Amino acid sequence: MTPERKANLQRLFNPKHIAVIGGTDAEAVAVESQRMGYRGQLWPVNPKRKTLGGHECFPSAEDLPEAPDAVFLAIPREPAIETVDRLRQMGAGGIVCYTAGFKEVGEQGAGAEDALMNACGEMALVGPNCYGILNYLDRVALWPFAHGGNCPGFGAAIITQSGMLASDLTMSQRSLPLAFMISAGNQALLSIEDYILYLCEREEIRSIGIHVEGIRDWYAFEEASVKAMDHDIPIVVLKSGSSSIGSELTLTHTGSISGADHIYSALFERLGIIRVDNASEFLETLKYLSVSRLPKGNRVAGLTCSGGGAAMLADMGEKEGLDFKQPGETTKETLASLLPHTATASNPLDYTTPIWGIPEKTVPVFKCLIKDGYDMAIIVQDYPSEELDESRASYANDSRAFVAAVKATGIPGAVCSVIPENLDSDIRKELIAEGIAPMQGIHDCINAVSKAIWHAERRKTIKQSEFPRLYRFTKSSNCITILNELEGKQMLSNSGVPIPPYASVKGLEIKQLPNQVSFPLVAKMISRDLSHKTEAGSVMVGLEDHEAVNLALKTMTDSVRRYKPEALTDEFLLEKQVESPLAELLVNVKKNTEYGTVLTMASGGIFVELLEDAVHLLLPTSSQEIERELGRLKISRLIEGFRGRPPVQMNHLLEVINQIINCALDPENQIIELEINPLFVLPDFAIAVDAFIQLG
Repeated sequence: MTPERKANLQRLFNPKHIAVIGGTDAEAVAVESQRMGYRGQLWPVNPKRKTLGGHECFPSAEDLPEAPDAVFLAIPREPAIETVDRLRQMGAGGIVCYTAGFKEVGEQGAGAEDALMNACGEMALVGPNCYGILNYLDRVALWPFAHGGNCPGFGAAIITQSGMLASDLTMSQRSLPLAFMISAGNQALLSIEDYILYLCEREEIRSIGIHVEGIRDWYAFEEASVKAMDHDIPIVVLKSGSSSIGSELTLTHTGSISGADHIYSALFERLGIIRVDNASEFLETLKYLSVSRLPKGNRVAGLTCSGGGAAMLADMGEKEGLDFKQPGETTKETLASLLPHTATASNPLDYTTPIWGIPEKTVPVFKCLIKDGYDMAIIVQDYPSEELDESRASYANDSRAFVAAVKATGIPGAVCSVIPENLDSDIRKELIAEGIAPMQGIHDCINAVSKAIWHAERRKTIKQSEFPRLYRFTKSSNCITILNELEGKQMLSNSGVPIPPYASVKGLEIKQLPNQVSFPLVAKMISRDLSHKTEAGSVMVGLEDHEAVNLALKTMTDSVRRYKPEALTDEFLLEKQVESPLAELLVNVKKNTEYGTVLTMASGGIFVELLEDAVHLLLPTSSQEIERELGRLKISRLIEGFRGRPPVQMNHLLEVINQIINCALDPENQIIELEINPLFVLPDFAIAVDAFIQLG
């Protein structure tokens, strides 16, 4: 973003004057601005009306008192482009282009969008085809509909590619403190990344929520996300829709175990971005991050006046990796002296109804448990409906007792209802003012807390390491060459990747074994067109003598002739058979012009598609990250040592995987995809027994 556009973006988001151009939709903006308490000047522009939203209309943009800082534009497409050009000449700051009919409608619309961008110059443009922006902090509503949301002076900033979802989120009853709502629309000029960079400079922003269908510029997104992390602003992403990631020729197994969504997840994890699955998780996670502080660890103190609530906390917490560690003996003794005799000193703690709602009894209990080495605390409370408010004071007393205990111990806290709607709205406001997160729904609460803990740990790891930026990949040619296995193995060997001793032979009969190899042997047909050798019957193992080899060559020839006759050759690879491995891995390195280079590791051999056991990392990465991801595979237990079998020396395995990566990244090799399947993993070494390589 140029300095001029950045300055204009600031004018747009916090304007001294707003021009609304159009009819009904523009009038709605005027009304919403007044309702929100906008303190600047508002200038309607409409040649056919005398007033709009209670304000006198100007007949044209040229008649305005001065160049407006912000414009809401809601007129048809062609006049909109002309008006944008005039506003640029006047020196306007920025525009929310509510007008639709641009690239979202096809080729003709795309041409109109190009014209719109050209007309903008250095102005800031939101949209087109968007609802606009709500700046709750500065009371700016460039928004054509009634909206909800509250702002206590801080909160979350949300950016969404869906206008209706943006509106829905403002209307939620989840008490999320909102600082900004931005409907990005087509992102003709201003992108999600531009908004993140701007929002990072606002100290009132506690978290950023993003709803995306796809990311257009992965490298710009990375830059913006790193800046957010530098400012200690967590990002939460709700990803939906199909990906725009371009596909390239794929003949490997990786296509069945990886896809755009997996790669997006790899990007988010790389950047410490929290990913959620639905709108309620989105809101609750943002709420926790905006109101409370990040826990320093996963040890959680749980409080409830219900045995069932305690069990649910423990069960859900265990699934999400929370540690409801039991209190120490001294704490147990103190709790026993403070609790009714029917209560058991444990964590989560059911403090029982005899002391419910009595602050002089609950505060000491809460403090006693919470101070016993925990990183955060949760209390479970479900408030009665308004018509059943006789006991409301007791619930409120326990919430306030919890607040007092948490503040006394200095750890973050959350009040959580089992059922989302059962948390009193007045209490929610009170808790937010105290810096205690009011969480609606026990599952979403536990989920949000676990994701906050993950983010804290991930952020710490990233900040402590040298964070390398994504590799950029530019195609050198549109021509793709597939190496046969012999050529691929030679390239691997030249890069230091271990391969079995081998020799190539021609014909269907050998009389003498080449000096490079010895029995037992593996025989394979050498062909560029046989990417899946097992299915083709073009590989034979356990060959103990010349007779077995010759029979194998004939058998493979017959099999390939039936499977794929155009792939048939008379050239074969003979390899020294490697002893049975502890595990078989698939290791794939694939380059893409959109997201750079991704490393995929998976259960290898015949289990690739069967188990769908795969992990993905964007490159560059570290050996520590590779080891961490290997530990997530289902077959990791084989690597660690299973049922008395020896464990793998991890340093040897990591060395080989890094050699494979280096081979794929070597510019002289011109590799666009390299797959080893399988990589035999043995206790003290790993060896590539098959290879598929594409050049381009």
